[in-house]
Amino acid sequence: MSTATHAQTPGKERAILLMLTAVQFTHILDYMIIMPLGSHLMRVFGITPGQFSHLVAAYGIAAALTGFVGGFFLDRFDRKHALLVLYGCFGIATFACALAPNYHALLIARFAAGAFGGVSSSVLTAMVGDVIPPERRGRAMGIVTAAFPIASVLGVPMGLLLAELFEWHAPFYLLGAVSALVLALGARLLPRLHALHAPAHPWHQMQAILSHPIHQRGFFLSAALVFAGGIVIPFLAPSMVANVGVSESHLWLIYAAGGLCTFATTPLVGRLSDRHEKLHVLGWLTFFASLVVLTLTNLPAAPIGVAMLVTSCFMVTMSGRFTPAMAMLTNAVEARYRGGFMSVNSAVQQAAGGLANLTAGILVTTNATGHLVGYPRVGLISVVFFGITFYMASRLRAIAPHASRPGHAIAPSPVALD
Repeated sequence: MSTATHAQTPGKERAILLMLTAVQFTHILDYMIIMPLGSHLMRVFGITPGQFSHLVAAYGIAAALTGFVGGFFLDRFDRKHALLVLYGCFGIATFACALAPNYHALLIARFAAGAFGGVSSSVLTAMVGDVIPPERRGRAMGIVTAAFPIASVLGVPMGLLLAELFEWHAPFYLLGAVSALVLALGARLLPRLHALHAPAHPWHQMQAILSHPIHQRGFFLSAALVFAGGIVIPFLAPSMVANVGVSESHLWLIYAAGGLCTFATTPLVGRLSDRHEKLHVLGWLTFFASLVVLTLTNLPAAPIGVAMLVTSCFMVTMSGRFTPAMAMLTNAVEARYRGGFMSVNSAVQQAAGGLANLTAGILVTTNATGHLVGYPRVGLISVVFFGITFYMASRLRAIAPHASRPGHAIAPSPVALD
């Protein structure tokens, strides 16, 4: 039984988690900011919903490709140095998004941002597992996951406002500047984290990562977890404008309300995940998320208050699912494989997200009146993948019961490498 972590003082733990949350904030904001700008970009570039879905999917596809490559070598490098290099390149790509003169240039820049952002996000998750003991990982994942509501409350409304005042380039300039500041702070505050175990040969390491049943079930769980939300999220803002009747200038209220609600509930989900069976917490969140998605994707024209209520419930349940699921994954994987596993897992998640975005782009079209059609079918597919997510989590618990239990639990050594 491996319980190795890089022990830190409570104050240092909090500083590290806040720093990692800041990194995750910019990753999530970079991914999210393109979606509320959907109706704006479709009008400015004269592109179809399908072409817009390519802008969203490009990030995930690139992250999937580089995440898989990262699985070969990330456990061989100091976590801090790997994160800073990858994050610096991510910041440069974000500035390239701001400078893009046309649709195709923006598509290429989005691909570059995903290539570096996805891998650095997996390093970040591995660092949480390296620093935080298992009995507190649910709360730690809850803190890092809080980057989503923070991005919704602060970043997305500000991005929409900047886009309205100074055109769509402005949010990416702001995000690039914030990334530069976070990079400088990370260089000062993050500790060096050497490998807890001597890494195996890259090919042996990858063979162990891909072949063990615990890891395989974890990959399937991650894919379903992301696909379920990824197929709904890209057209959330466009559907609010085209179908529900929310004006573009009021979209920031949607994201601010949802972000505030998610920010308030995320710590609660983290505590519940530490005190109760993580699978049970995931199950209840899955049930409520299914009801909310069916309501959201079939929502007709409605007052702004109704739209805010439904979308807030959507963000709370969608974000909440990640806390118990990712805590299960982190607990299930042995420390010496954690960086490589999280990199490959990030690739799986990003590929699933990209596939979900492309699927949504195929199913959702615009009719003669400007309304988006096909969104209810997207909701049905999402609910199916909610069910698959819970099933795969139960399969993971069946082979690694420690991953779901409250309190202390660490995975046994999955494979001995020579």
